[in-house]
Amino acid sequence: MATLADVARRAGVSTATVSRIINNSPKPVADALRERVLAAVAELQFVPNANAQQLARAHRTAVGVIVHDVSDPYFAEITRGLQRVATTHDRLVIICNSYRDPERELAYVDLLHAHRTAAIVLAGSGYHDPPTTARLDAKLRLYEDTGGRVAVIGRHEHAGDAIVPENEHGGWLAGDALYRLGHTAIGVIAGPQHLTTTTDRLTGLRRAAREHGRRLTSRHIEYAGFDRNGGRAAAAELLDRNPGLTAFAALNDSMAVGALACLRERGIDVPGQVSVIGFDDMPISVDVTPALSTVRLPLEEIGVRAMSLALRSPSDGHPKVEHAAATLVLRESTAPKP
Repeated sequence: MATLADVARRAGVSTATVSRIINNSPKPVADALRERVLAAVAELQFVPNANAQQLARAHRTAVGVIVHDVSDPYFAEITRGLQRVATTHDRLVIICNSYRDPERELAYVDLLHAHRTAAIVLAGSGYHDPPTTARLDAKLRLYEDTGGRVAVIGRHEHAGDAIVPENEHGGWLAGDALYRLGHTAIGVIAGPQHLTTTTDRLTGLRRAAREHGRRLTSRHIEYAGFDRNGGRAAAAELLDRNPGLTAFAALNDSMAVGALACLRERGIDVPGQVSVIGFDDMPISVDVTPALSTVRLPLEEIGVRAMSLALRSPSDGHPKVEHAAATLVLRESTAPKP
């Protein structure tokens, strides 16, 4: 494989001159000299080293994105929006899956810092873990102090640019819809208990219960993984514990789909006997049978806005926080209490 020195020898110039030309340095270079160097590059089929180019350039080109799991439809939709903006800015996106492991998240921040990325977008939920949260904030601040930009999606303790989905209001919308349909025995399929997203959505459901003169007790709440299998297992546990349930509120659509599977296996009609509402409005929500009622978050738009914040030039040094609205979408999986 040809090296920078090989190109310099072939063109009859210094390695510094070759470096300036292939890295588009603002320092002037004669046209004839530039053509000679580029001809040598083509002849030797020289491929520049990306890491060396990053060091040579003042402009960083890569952006790091840390998600919990890009195969999760929630993060897939957000990532679609992130990449749309990055592509228009000719940025390379490095996607890191933390799998909801805080230690892995910390390691990825260090790795992206070491690779001199231009920005980091933290797209997963915050954690109810003060020591880990403090460590993450310290690493992100150090990254910012060395020229990196940070944008977060969701509720985090880091004081920077953020897109904050209306998770609590969305939880209230789901609960209010079910109570207005006459349901009083509602089972809640919650996500992992240590995530702030779970807490916020559950807080909204509890507020709706209070406003309708009801109370959600621990007996009616089951925590599970934010996936289909978690939702299916949680629905089965709630049905066994509370035989009189007439509705499920799942804190994401994947878990709601799992609940639909559980109900189908048990021969329970939806929505004739039990109503089901999800959260996020994944594309699959309209394809399942019956079509899933849910709370919609503009996930692709959230990704677009987060990447736009990450790539912006801060004008006044003050963080910019934007909110993403939650809206209710009622479909065939919900009906009045039988």
